[in-house]
Amino acid sequence: MPIPVSQPIAGPARRCGTCTLCCRLPDIEELDKPANQPCRHCNQTGCRIYEARPQLCRDFLCLWMEGHIGPEWHPQDSHMMVYGQGAQVTVLVDPAFPDVWQRPPYSDQMRRWASQAEPKGGYVIVFIGDTVVKISPQM
Repeated sequence: MPIPVSQPIAGPARRCGTCTLCCRLPDIEELDKPANQPCRHCNQTGCRIYEARPQLCRDFLCLWMEGHIGPEWHPQDSHMMVYGQGAQVTVLVDPAFPDVWQRPPYSDQMRRWASQAEPKGGYVIVFIGDTVVKISPQM
C-alpha cells in the first residue's frame, strides 16, 4: 500500500460510531446500490442488517478505521472515505462537500501519498460525484 503509514497509529480502538459514509458513498453491486446513494439497509445510526450483512461489507474497513491515517481523516469530520486497493489509494468525497479534498491538510497529504506511490506504480484517485481526479505529486 502506498500510504506512508504502514503500521496502525497508536491510540484507542477506532469505531464507526454513527458514521455511515461506507453505506452511502461507494457503489456496492452485491446490494444493487449505486454510488452516492444510501444503502436500503442503512439508517441514521448504521446498518439495520449488521449481523446478516453481505461478506463484502463484513470485510471492508476504511483506512481511518484500520488506524492507518490520522484523526483529521475521520470520515464524519473530513467528509471523505479513504481505502486502499493494491497500489491505489481511493478517496470518495461526500458530494455535499465537493471541495473539501482540495483543502489542507487533505490536499497536502494526498500529494505526499501520490509522491510515495508513484515510484511503485501506484496512485491516488479521488471521486467527487461523477468527477474523477488522479492526484499528481506536483498538484
